[in-house]
Amino acid sequence: MKTILALLFLFPLAALAQDTCQLKKSTDPFTHETKLTTGFVPFTYNGIQMSISIDATPTEVDFFIWVKNDSKCFDDQSTIQINFEGDRLKANLRNTGSMNCEGAFHFSFKNSATTTPSQLQRLGDKRVASIKLTGANKSVTEIVFTEEQKQKFMRMAGCVTREAKAIVKK
Repeated sequence: MKTILALLFLFPLAALAQDTCQLKKSTDPFTHETKLTTGFVPFTYNGIQMSISIDATPTEVDFFIWVKNDSKCFDDQSTIQINFEGDRLKANLRNTGSMNCEGAFHFSFKNSATTTPSQLQRLGDKRVASIKLTGANKSVTEIVFTEEQKQKFMRMAGCVTREAKAIVKK
């Protein structure tokens, strides 16, 4: 009877531990390289809708943020400031995507089988409190995450960071 009772108390912990990565795996038709992706996951704050997709290839881990229903222009001078919860450290990165006025912003990190860039590791380990995008015309869009969104983003980044190492060609 005590064993059954102990198992019932441990069941919720086991359910949390089952939080598996649900990455989609595909093969690029041109390079024949494996690609892992979270697919686009929607986030909303104060009426601002955006979707975030994190992709991993053997050479890089790419974060793609798409601000919807708002004609945000981003170029190579556009920046993103990522503020972490309970931490004064911030990540400041540049747009690595092409110039566009569709609200598409990219930033990426080198993928490696041995070491993970510290800023990428922090995205998977720490909860992101907010993201501030500064566009081509110095317009600022700030997204403050809810508690659920903080957890969701951290899981996405952590999952891709862990799984990306496996697809690096040795």
